[in-house]
Amino acid sequence: MKYAGKKAVVTGGTHGIGLAVVRALLDGGAEVLLTGRNETNIEAARTELAGLPAHVVRSDAASMADIDALGAITEEKLGRVDLVFVNVGYAEFVPIENVTEESFDRTFDIKVKGGFFTTQRLLPLVNEGGSFVFTTAVLDGLGYPQTSVATGSVTAVRGMAKAFAAEFLPRGIRVNVVSPGFTQTPTMGIAGLTDEEKEANQKAGEDLTPMSRHGDPEEIAAAVLYLAFDATFSTGIVLEADGGLGHIAA
Repeated sequence: MKYAGKKAVVTGGTHGIGLAVVRALLDGGAEVLLTGRNETNIEAARTELAGLPAHVVRSDAASMADIDALGAITEEKLGRVDLVFVNVGYAEFVPIENVTEESFDRTFDIKVKGGFFTTQRLLPLVNEGGSFVFTTAVLDGLGYPQTSVATGSVTAVRGMAKAFAAEFLPRGIRVNVVSPGFTQTPTMGIAGLTDEEKEANQKAGEDLTPMSRHGDPEEIAAAVLYLAFDATFSTGIVLEADGGLGHIAA
């Protein structure tokens, strides 16, 4: 019961990496409030987590009204918290010629604006000694074709997190970033992929990653929880859980 007595908010917690973090927290005795936007994922999470100290909330990170409501619900259900895992995002991989204002705004509204104002709203509820962890992606340190908007969004979050780390020091709150590589999630981190595109992305990930495989969500969750609770002398860092992709040649 490593996390007994701990309380956490996990945005984007109804599938993939977020759900793996939720499961690990609950297994360790924590109480968790998790958010999602997709109704199918929300209902699946409610079914799976029924009877556990988990509160599943529909919340759109691109909506200021939803962010404000999330703060109120968190205060009602949990009071104060020990961890906020900001794990929302949206990415399309398209050449620059095909980027629309709508897709650009959606990417930044969810990842950057949503991440910023979620942090602002929940900060007063985080205990001294607590922490924020943000999800970016291996893209935040590399450059790949057709990823300019997605790369810009995760790089912005990486920069914001470092500034937050400095600003929150007087509050005794740590802020760190987990930067996953190719990870075996339902969407593989990219919106709107066909089955054929997912298969191609699977092969590309295996070919590009020095460890020759995708990471499991549980492996990324372990990195998140290390930053959240064990890395007590670390703030402002980026932990790359990417199979070596950003560091060594395949």
